Amino acid sequence: MVEQPAAAARARTLMLIKALHTAVWVIQGGAIVSLPFLAWHGAYLWVTIATAEVLCHGVIIRLNGRRCPLTDWAARYTEDRAPNFDAFVPAWLAQHNRAVFIPLFVMNEAIVYAFWLAYPVIRAG
Repeated sequence: MVEQPAAAARARTLMLIKALHTAVWVIQGGAIVSLPFLAWHGAYLWVTIATAEVLCHGVIIRLNGRRCPLTDWAARYTEDRAPNFDAFVPAWLAQHNRAVFIPLFVMNEAIVYAFWLAYPVIRAG
């Protein structure tokens, strides 16, 4: 009977980690997707903040052997190793996360730069 509460505690902990990881994922994706819209509105301070957030996250991933530390943390609480075992995202997206978001980030940064060059009045103000 002691194993039942321990298993339930592990499942709750995993759910909390997955929720946290999903929140980080949403913030990361939101920062990337928002870049052109922020540039369109001339919100270059927010562009800088969003870019810094994405780059800091990338450094953390790189320093952790190309894995999010939250993935390693979630792995302690389950044997499941599906692509999305550690977050509430579709499996295909979890599996191709880098292939989707790195090119999207680079493209959106290019769009930001194009806006910055095209509208120098915004840049000065």
